[in-house]
Amino acid sequence: MKRQNLKDNRLSTGRGIFVPVSSCILVLCTLGLSGCAELNGYSNQSLFPQDIKTVYLEMFDNQTFRRGAEYELSDALSKRIEVETPYKIVSNRDRADTIMSGQIVSIGETALSTERETGLVLEKEVELTALVDWKNLKTGELLIDNFSLSATASYSEYQQQDIKYASNLAANNLARKIVELMEVKW
Repeated sequence: MKRQNLKDNRLSTGRGIFVPVSSCILVLCTLGLSGCAELNGYSNQSLFPQDIKTVYLEMFDNQTFRRGAEYELSDALSKRIEVETPYKIVSNRDRADTIMSGQIVSIGETALSTERETGLVLEKEVELTALVDWKNLKTGELLIDNFSLSATASYSEYQQQDIKYASNLAANNLARKIVELMEVKW
């Protein structure tokens, strides 16, 4: 009974609740009015340049002895551009706003783990390195200028995976990194 009387007294004065609620409302209003977009924080604008609508994607050159990686990377990159950006891939260079090209400069393979007793490799890693160029054909500006990127993927022959499998995964990872490069710097 005593406890209920204390609650009733606090509610009847209203001071116990009014002060914290009013200070919270004041803080929220101050933050809401100041906004974050002016401070280069949060924004609902696109992460990609707005003056570009189409991309012509050249087949990547392959400077390595492993054939087929250029097809995997170009295919993965065209799919990622179509899905993750507002741009469309066009097959005619004359209709494109920009052109993307590049070359695969290395495909390396390293052992990640070996069997202790026999020395057989249990898991390997493939690293795919490429140089990327992206040029705005309207202005002549190089949006990405000879930028070097690498991506890796691991595989295990004990799980019925081979270097082709890992190379395809590495190409997809590299395509994701290239699309991230296409975003506007902020």
